[in-house]
Amino acid sequence: MGVFVFLPLVLPLSAWPIARLAEHHLHPRAATWLLTGVAGVLAVCSTVCLVLLMVVGTAQLPGNPLPDGWSDPEVREAVPYDEVAGRVAIPALIAVLASCGRAAWRHHRVRRRAGRALSSLPDRSVAVLPDGAPYAYALPGTGRRGGRVVVTTGMLAGLDAPERRALFAHERAHLAGRHHRFLLAVQLAARANPFLRPLRTAVTYTAERWADEEAAAAVGSRRTVARAIGKAALVSRGAPVATLAGFAVAGPVPRRVAALLEPAPSARVWPPASTTVGLAAWGAAAGATASALSSANSAVTLFFILKAATPL
Repeated sequence: MGVFVFLPLVLPLSAWPIARLAEHHLHPRAATWLLTGVAGVLAVCSTVCLVLLMVVGTAQLPGNPLPDGWSDPEVREAVPYDEVAGRVAIPALIAVLASCGRAAWRHHRVRRRAGRALSSLPDRSVAVLPDGAPYAYALPGTGRRGGRVVVTTGMLAGLDAPERRALFAHERAHLAGRHHRFLLAVQLAARANPFLRPLRTAVTYTAERWADEEAAAAVGSRRTVARAIGKAALVSRGAPVATLAGFAVAGPVPRRVAALLEPAPSARVWPPASTTVGLAAWGAAAGATASALSSANSAVTLFFILKAATPL
């Protein structure tokens, strides 16, 4: 095992450069997929690291339910850093699981409550709520249901007809692209490892930009979408939870509007390696690969050590 077991805890730092560069130099769709994939791999590997350390730490606790051979001096000598890191990993892993469980439960609870609140309305793809508070968001469906666009009369009153079409096209793009899954994945990843928070912030932005580009293509006017986003941001409350996509998230709105006033981004999936963003992308991919290999190496090593220490 050695120091390799600790690498997945710090390798998320290798993804920080691409988290920022992807927002400006990659197509939003490609950036969302890349950042979410890297965040997911790094989060899983760092959690596996904590699990391995927890097994080692648990073996040192008096009265543990594990085989006695796991706490023999020879085993402790074969598994370094067990005295301190193993015991620290126990509360750390509990905190990670509790935080991820809470985020997943909140996402499920908000979706369930929103679904119940809309049950009295006609079963259509757009649900208009008689509410003066201006907000709009995409509510994912369950099973074969494709989801619904939820918008209030207050939001519709602040937009003209072309801007309303832009709003509906934007939210439908969120539903078609299943953007809530990307947002939930990076939310859980950031809770599993705080070093992944820049990727969560970046995906929140790129998912909205992805929907912006789809809306601009559907409406046929990038300026109309930019105007609708700007007007909605002045009065909107956003989505009810971070893992649901809202029309006007306050933070990245100026950058989204500025991007829509420029030409459409290139649809290139992977940037050239000779560019800065290409080097950052390859660096993030290498970090994720190294994290996966390190986790696998540590898991296999610990398995054989503890298997040899466990009596038949």
